[in-house]
Amino acid sequence: MSRRRRAAGGADELVLFSAEQYDALLGERAAMERAGVEPVEPRVEVDVPAPRARSRGRRGAAARAVEAGAASYAPPLEETIPGASPASAVSISTLTQTTKDVLEGAFVPLWVRGEVSDFKAHRNGHWYFTLRDARAQIKCVVWARDQRGIPAAPDDGMQVVALGQVTVYAARGDLQFSIRALDAEGDGLWRKALEQTLRRLEGDGLLDPARKRPLPRYPRRVAVVTSPSGAALHDILAVVRRRCANVEVVVVPAKVQGEGAPEELCAALALIARWCEPAAGGPPVDLVIVGRGGGGREDLWAFNDERVARAVAACPVPTVSAVGHEVDVTLCDLVADLRAATPSAAAEAAVPVLGELRDAVRALGGALAGAAGECVATRRVALHHATRELAQAAARATERRRAAVEQGAARLHALSPLATLGRGYAVARSSEGETLASVRHFAAGMPFHLLLRDGAVRAVAQGARRGQPLAVAAALREMEGE
Repeated sequence: MSRRRRAAGGADELVLFSAEQYDALLGERAAMERAGVEPVEPRVEVDVPAPRARSRGRRGAAARAVEAGAASYAPPLEETIPGASPASAVSISTLTQTTKDVLEGAFVPLWVRGEVSDFKAHRNGHWYFTLRDARAQIKCVVWARDQRGIPAAPDDGMQVVALGQVTVYAARGDLQFSIRALDAEGDGLWRKALEQTLRRLEGDGLLDPARKRPLPRYPRRVAVVTSPSGAALHDILAVVRRRCANVEVVVVPAKVQGEGAPEELCAALALIARWCEPAAGGPPVDLVIVGRGGGGREDLWAFNDERVARAVAACPVPTVSAVGHEVDVTLCDLVADLRAATPSAAAEAAVPVLGELRDAVRALGGALAGAAGECVATRRVALHHATRELAQAAARATERRRAAVEQGAARLHALSPLATLGRGYAVARSSEGETLASVRHFAAGMPFHLLLRDGAVRAVAQGARRGQPLAVAAALREMEGE
């Protein structure tokens, strides 16, 4: 006889067991312990009188009778098993909860295969759908807390494999499969998640080749976002030391796989962005390398996270993505300014070879000196030609100016009063030197001077007569002839 307390804290239930039932109960308990399930059966106590100490002779008849009576005691079945009679009927909640406990104890988490149908994403974040094959189906649920390891929600008609636990939704008594891990056959879910993120990034213009920036030719400081214990960092440092040891490398540690890796990668890139602000006191960097070594799809998936891809695209300095090997292509590779096949290739693309730079500088110096000499010689010849042409042009201009001056002088001479006097004309001037150009200026007995070509004549006006000059002159001559 034992007492069992209800799960909800109700009244105790009195349970009686026979010896046969007790043996069966112990067997079930052992089987559940071997399966790793916590036993839920009540503890059973059978009140059997303790036998006397064994004597050297036979046990007494009374002792044997007591033991036989205790072992053979078995109450009626309807009084020992709950639900065996109307008086011992159990509640529906007890039935469904017991069924849940039995199922969860009987089945360990296992993988199942089936086709997805009737998929629904609830507003609380849980996924509900049905898995079926040609002959059966089962309702499934993926709780929101278990979706972190699933790259994308499945589509109806997709063949998937799922890891979960058979259970019962006790409130309705529904059998369901609670899924903890889900994957499509092949790479269906991973490809779907990648394509969805790719479309969003492309819609925002982050995959446009026109937005990619050239890498600085001579970086002074390079930031590397990767795991500090990974082989990728060792490869990058070895290449930088070999090519140009003067370049400083700033390691920004971050997880590159597993839970929390996307968050740490975004935090590392945000730290670099703060360093590049004008008012920041951190080390400014010229270039950022983001990457890791090779691995499986799940190992590289942090670099397909949309948050990480957007952080790489938003980095204020040029970025180089070097994730995995040459065959591995991630979203970070697509949004970065340059995609390198390996971390070593990223370091080679970011850092120039110091020896090559020195050789290039020397070659440029020699080419510059030769070009300068050629330029000076060319300019000297050009200057000589220009000087000669300038002298010739100056002579021609002087001749043109001289001819023009002579022509102007001739025109001025033709218009000069002296030239007029040379042609036989005279100019009358008063004693004060004023030109007497009209008859009105003369009076009888008025002295004046006549300016001629070769001198001047003092004269006195005997009279004045107005009229046409030639006609008046002819009339005066006739008067003098008479």
